[in-house]
Amino acid sequence: MAPATDQSPEELYSQALYIDTSEALVELCKELRQRPYIAIDTEFLRERTYRPDLCLVQVKHEELLACIDTLAIDDLDALSELLLDTSVTKVFHAASQDLEIFYLLAKKVPTPLFDTQTAAPLLGYNEQIGYANLVKEHLGVELAKTHTRADWTRRPLPRQQITYALDDVIYLEALYLDMHSQLRELGRLAWLQPEFDDAARVEKYDQPAGERWKKIRNIQRYKGPALSIIQALAKWREIKAREINQPRNWLLKDDVLLNIAQQQPDSTTELAHIRSLERKTRERFGEEILAVVDVARHEPPEPLPPFSKKQKLNGANLARVQLLNAWVFQRSQELGIAPTILAPQKLLEKMVTSDGRAALSGWRDPLLGDDLMSLLDGRAAISSTSKGLVLTAT
Repeated sequence: MAPATDQSPEELYSQALYIDTSEALVELCKELRQRPYIAIDTEFLRERTYRPDLCLVQVKHEELLACIDTLAIDDLDALSELLLDTSVTKVFHAASQDLEIFYLLAKKVPTPLFDTQTAAPLLGYNEQIGYANLVKEHLGVELAKTHTRADWTRRPLPRQQITYALDDVIYLEALYLDMHSQLRELGRLAWLQPEFDDAARVEKYDQPAGERWKKIRNIQRYKGPALSIIQALAKWREIKAREINQPRNWLLKDDVLLNIAQQQPDSTTELAHIRSLERKTRERFGEEILAVVDVARHEPPEPLPPFSKKQKLNGANLARVQLLNAWVFQRSQELGIAPTILAPQKLLEKMVTSDGRAALSGWRDPLLGDDLMSLLDGRAAISSTSKGLVLTAT
């Protein structure tokens, strides 16, 4: 399938705009704000920083194709205004990292949005399918992978690298137009909106530093002063990493943080014996770490979040899951959606043991909610026919 214009990719490459001044950015964004949607992608680096360094933004709508050199432009307000214009749908693939970057830029999450990765399962593709694989499977185009790990901070960018970046929106637009049309014909577009709304929640991209300790693995194992120190050190690490713009794990890895909390050092000598604590971190921030430990050991910890250990299914519940699974397989054939995507085993187990219908969030609920709950409540039964399984009221 060709891109979403009559022009070949080669013609589009030759006509693409390279935007590296504030004036050119203002003109581009003014024009794009007149369009109903834009395909958008970013190139960034974050290996050595806390915040991703935005290097390039690619945009496309029909004949208008451009690369925005965000390293060359000091004033990106026009781009922020475009992103926050609610009359323009922003089309992404696997939007989370792009949305994080734009949240940091504009202090708001761009809406409305459409994510082709989120939409793909409703057309029978795997969840979390990558962009290149979706382009290959849906459009029949094999994308080059030469510049996957390219350095996007170099200037000037080689022409081949720019072409690689442009492909990310040339075919993204084609995916969007075709997938949107198919989903509309199937009556499934509305099912995606809760997923897109969830992706746009601010708390996904702006977690308070004081909440970071909840991300530490096996935090439920700790209590008392050790837990207080973990909570305090995790907050200190998050604030300090933002301040010096370095990855949090460069500053203090989780296992080192836990060792400090367990050993509770009260001197630089004791701190020097903490396993795996980097010398440069100890020399630069040792006094701060010791001060955090000293205060935290005397403070009560914040309550742990609710924790429920996964329960092994008993025979009755296992049978109920298998009953639901039979209907999921039947519906998957009718809908053209793989059964493991339509309702994974873990989801069905949650329905049976605890969450009920709440486990079917997003687009799955309108497809399966009534049927599966009727089976669980005994209001319906499955029978076999020559054409497959059917659901009948009891």
